Amino acid sequence: MSDVEAVIFDYGGVLTTPVRESIAAWLEADGIDPASFSRTLKAWLSRDAPAGTPVHRLETGELSAADFGELLAAELVRHDGDAVIADGIVERLFAGMRAEPATYDLVADLRRLGLRTGLLSNSWGNRYAHDRIAAAFDTVVISGEVGLRKPQPEIYLLALDGLGVRPERAVFVDDAEPNLVGAREVGLRTVLHTDPVRTRARLAELVPGLPAAATDGGPRK
Repeated sequence: MSDVEAVIFDYGGVLTTPVRESIAAWLEADGIDPASFSRTLKAWLSRDAPAGTPVHRLETGELSAADFGELLAAELVRHDGDAVIADGIVERLFAGMRAEPATYDLVADLRRLGLRTGLLSNSWGNRYAHDRIAAAFDTVVISGEVGLRKPQPEIYLLALDGLGVRPERAVFVDDAEPNLVGAREVGLRTVLHTDPVRTRARLAELVPGLPAAATDGGPRK
């Protein structure tokens, strides 16, 4: 019998198609120099970024998406030299993201095996698929709703409390290594998500009975 009782999943890039693909499409559509976005993201979100950057305040709900958009637009550069339109910029940034059916299938398979499932997400004012999430997860923790953000240890403990499991009995899945570092610091086992097939295979090593690949040759609808 497995000692894993629960699996906690990130949202963007794990339960959805890769965030980087949506960002790339947005940068091209808005004519933005990618280097200006990369520079800003590094200053606001890297491990060396000081506490309280606009991204940090957005993720904890201290800064609205509209106010964040104004700050972000001011840092970006268009190829044609025109000003970047701030209104709706966060929505445009995430517009290309779609639900990833294969990961939802994985969540369903885990629940059929009796495991509890959780969602833990750093929100940028995202529009979550609330009905689908509520049906798939036993607990949902959104950073902007609780005033905490990954990798702060308290936010992982909130998710664990909601599931009623100890850290050593749970696995956390995320596509960002810094968030996995925070999870490991509170005792969670971790899986770095690169695609649904690899994540399923890694979890199959930890959860007996979980197939390492879809048995019908593809994800279920």
